[in-house]
Amino acid sequence: MSSDTVYSFNKDNLDIYLKELAKLFRKQNGKKATAEIILVGGAAVLVNYGFRNMTADIDAIIHASSSMKDAINQIGDKYNLPNGWLNTDFIRTASYSDKLNVFSVYYKTFYGVLQVRSISAEYLIAMKLKSGRKYKNDMSDIIGILAEHKERKEPLTWEKVNQAVVDLYQDWDGITEEVKVFIKNAIDTDNYDTVFQQIKEQEQLSKNILIQFQQEHPHTVTESNVDSILRMLESKKTSDALE
Repeated sequence: MSSDTVYSFNKDNLDIYLKELAKLFRKQNGKKATAEIILVGGAAVLVNYGFRNMTADIDAIIHASSSMKDAINQIGDKYNLPNGWLNTDFIRTASYSDKLNVFSVYYKTFYGVLQVRSISAEYLIAMKLKSGRKYKNDMSDIIGILAEHKERKEPLTWEKVNQAVVDLYQDWDGITEEVKVFIKNAIDTDNYDTVFQQIKEQEQLSKNILIQFQQEHPHTVTESNVDSILRMLESKKTSDALE
């Protein structure tokens, strides 16, 4: 999302904006018009789980007529939301798979025209593994999802996660060995609260390191080099601390 505006979506206001979007879409296209939005990323976490209370924007797969884009922009203008508040940018990332349509689950229908679905459970974990960003919420989201399913007495096993990765991406290619070890250990842990806090702190530290680097070296970091840059910066920070 390209915007300088800092805005946080939570489960309550997300529903409000989706409802308003459906209302406008129906007004513009008639009550027989239909559209489908599949929530992924932070938005999917919000509607399925309770451990995370906000996301900066709404990543989604959108199946609708071209008029939906105009409706999204109008709702954004009406409520002073940041540009790209509801976007499909993630389809250009490694975590996207056209199989997400098949493995989405029903969330809500608004005004009889907009069906909203989401990605949850092992399939959301598979997406987070594929993305594997240490400077965002990917790893802590995985721990949060595993913890909530354990509390629900619906634990997610290695077999389920492995099958989800295969269903979406055919195999584990593109997922680092470090991330594979992480998910295996995460599934086996009995202390989710402590692990969750530790990972959140590490994610925030990584984010801060990257922000400082970007300020000193504008337009240097890209999706393709961010992991190598972060490893270099973390290694340098460790070396400096030992001197």
